[in-house]
Amino acid sequence: MHIVDRRLNPGGKSLENRQRFLRRAKALVQRAVYESSQNRDIQDILKGGEVSIPLDGTEEPRFHRGPEGLKEHILPGNKDFIEGDVLPRPEGGGGKGRAGGDGSGEDAFRFILTRDEFLDLFLDDLELPDLAKRRLMSADQINPVRSGYSVTGSPANLAINRTMRLAMMRRVALHRPKPETVEKLIEEAEECTDEKRRAQLEEEIKRLESKVRRIPYIDPIDIRYRRFENEPKPVAQAVMFCLMDVSGSMTEHMKDLAKRFYMLLYIFLTRQYRRVEIVFIRHTDVAEEVDEETFFRSPATGGTQVSSALEQMRQIVRDRFPASDWNIYAAQASDGDNAYSDNATTAALMTSEILPVCQYFAYLEVGESRSVAISSGSAIWSLYERLQAGWPVLSMRRVSDRSQIYPVFHDLFQRRTAETRSG
Repeated sequence: MHIVDRRLNPGGKSLENRQRFLRRAKALVQRAVYESSQNRDIQDILKGGEVSIPLDGTEEPRFHRGPEGLKEHILPGNKDFIEGDVLPRPEGGGGKGRAGGDGSGEDAFRFILTRDEFLDLFLDDLELPDLAKRRLMSADQINPVRSGYSVTGSPANLAINRTMRLAMMRRVALHRPKPETVEKLIEEAEECTDEKRRAQLEEEIKRLESKVRRIPYIDPIDIRYRRFENEPKPVAQAVMFCLMDVSGSMTEHMKDLAKRFYMLLYIFLTRQYRRVEIVFIRHTDVAEEVDEETFFRSPATGGTQVSSALEQMRQIVRDRFPASDWNIYAAQASDGDNAYSDNATTAALMTSEILPVCQYFAYLEVGESRSVAISSGSAIWSLYERLQAGWPVLSMRRVSDRSQIYPVFHDLFQRRTAETRSG
């Protein structure tokens, strides 16, 4: 059977050629997506958009017939140039996609990426680090497994041993004569001199041969095929805790940075891992588990106690996500402030309850825009910096401008081995 897909490509474009171009120029397109994403907000990322790559990157090698010897061409209408002259570049630039102005620049090729193409390229080299296979659970992928036998199937799945066994059982049950029995009667008939006895033997031989023809050696009812059923393919399960400081010390700019970081994190997790649970915990001097809408939208004010969020995470892990069954990841965003009396409790929770069960803990410290540097003496940063020496699963970054969110996110969650992180 031959199936011909005659559906039109969207917009009259060649979908196959587009996919082949994206595969061939993936490195250039991915770099263009990365540069474009630095000046976008989350809503723009979800819309895809136009990107530019160097025109040279669109070329591909090809075979063609070469010139046979030297040939000279005379082009009519030339009154200004002779052989060997160098033609100047036109003012204002020339060629498709050439940068204007002084006539210099790099040719560029511009095209539109869909939302899915843009996100796939941006998130292509990101994944949760060290996803250990601790406890296997069901997932969307399926795996064919043996499930007995069937009377129908593909010749490739023919169960020869089972087929021959059933055929033998049927022949025995129906008393199919053995070939040795028929041959023995034939020999006895040939050697017999008694005509009456010979006639009896010949009659018996005909009866047995007729029975052999009626009872085949292998009948279609004997044939069996190996049967397979699709079962869920086991994969590891993971939970990601999102912790965010929404206390009074967090300005609107800082909250915006934290929210953008978690929005991008949420997009990444939901696209890459369908079986990853996400827990949102926000805190002031008290912590609470909230839904996505409340986490991103609902305002809150108050003091700052980081230990309240860590205690809430510890309680949730104990009640719903035991470390023996789940791969636990956490990402925390804060301005670095914390009550002085809470530092000891925070350190104790991190070292005894949180970090020992985490596969990865990312800390993002946010600061005011255009600040020279986020204070190196912030309470949380100094505390985590001391802990980091003994816990390689703890990773720390700082941002003070929205353009830094995407590079930091990319850096925190890029593919890396445990040796790279600990080094």
